[in-house]
Amino acid sequence: MLLNPRAALLFDIDGTLADTDPLHLAAFNRAFAPFGQVFDKARFARELQGLANVDIARNILPDLSPAEGMAVLDQKEAAFRALAASDIHPVPGLFALLDAADAAGLPMAAVTNAPRANAELILDGLGITHRFRALVIGAELAHGKPHPLPYLEGLRLLGARAEVSVAFEDSRTGIASATAAGLATIGMRTSLGDADLRAAGAVLTADSYADPALLAFIQSNVREKQAV
Repeated sequence: MLLNPRAALLFDIDGTLADTDPLHLAAFNRAFAPFGQVFDKARFARELQGLANVDIARNILPDLSPAEGMAVLDQKEAAFRALAASDIHPVPGLFALLDAADAAGLPMAAVTNAPRANAELILDGLGITHRFRALVIGAELAHGKPHPLPYLEGLRLLGARAEVSVAFEDSRTGIASATAAGLATIGMRTSLGDADLRAAGAVLTADSYADPALLAFIQSNVREKQAV
């Protein structure tokens, strides 16, 4: 297979590189308990997963000032980092896919709405920071996900083109961002099921990066094509 020189792989981090959603759920419940807010997995996926903290604070704690709401979310992130420091696990098949991408010279970026401290903790904890040529933090841009800007920025930093690249996401918000940037997006089934991910815009879904359909799709999408 001849690789298109403008092809790339772009990954969300939470729930996509690492199965961290259970840790986020625990941290959210700890932070929101004083406000009478309790989340189960379904409510987490519906109201929290993939959203920027500024949006979560506005939606869940509307009676607080923006500064007060963000202070609560800062406490949540500190709780998450404490939990994640000793409990980070990759999504199955991740390392083999990263090895194959590196061997093929296929550049990669991580694109997230998470705070930089969280993103760096997860990448370092998995030992994969060096794999990514770019780390895009939504809160450091004019718009985070679901706006396409984070993925457009990832493509820009890699010198890649959306039509020959692939994104990996686990949330509705993330899929909306990636697909709006023109990327074919594979939904990872760490929290949401096939139907929900496809309804959000995923072209296919997988439990593992070793899924033959996932690998075949990547190979098809990133190869050199006529008139690209």
